[in-house]
Amino acid sequence: MKLWIKKISVVLITFMALGVYIPPTYLDTSADNDEIVSAKTNFNDDIFTPVSEVEIGNESEQEEIDTDEYLIGIITEQAKEQTISKMGPRIAKQVEDDFSTSILPHIEQVVRDILVESGKEQFQYYGISEQPSAGYGEKIFHLYNFKANTDIAKFHVRRENRPGDGYWFNFHYHLKNDNFEEHHSIGEVFWAKDTPPKWMA
Repeated sequence: MKLWIKKISVVLITFMALGVYIPPTYLDTSADNDEIVSAKTNFNDDIFTPVSEVEIGNESEQEEIDTDEYLIGIITEQAKEQTISKMGPRIAKQVEDDFSTSILPHIEQVVRDILVESGKEQFQYYGISEQPSAGYGEKIFHLYNFKANTDIAKFHVRRENRPGDGYWFNFHYHLKNDNFEEHHSIGEVFWAKDTPPKWMA
């Protein structure tokens, strides 16, 4: 419920800040003198130009697109933060280059694709779980529908010890469509030959 209220308030504040206030057209900001304009002054009808319905429709469509992109941006940013949090400072420092160039952009793209595919009617109720599993757990975050209280996608990272090759981090996700059975690969990052520390360490 808390996340829903936050999203609604952000949308309303954005709407109010970006398009509700329209200054009166009789104010002339480039006036040469500082005369006060009274409300009783007669104005030409030429000053006021009617706004067509088409323009209003385009503006509302543009606001809707901006709002959708804004919500998608918030969710993808939360996903990115949870992924960075999962790595922890010790692991992140060693794998930072590969992680930030190949894994994070791919995770953001997958989250964006899932949200766009689901449609605005659904993704307005989507959120990111806030606590990745520490220790040796695989969970990075889950994308879930808080209205229906169901998971949509599960993003995980697994440690793999390949003999003679060292430790690798395998990033993947599972989808609700196949009952979370299939591993959809995001990418892999090499750690080293020695054992990596626990997650979030």
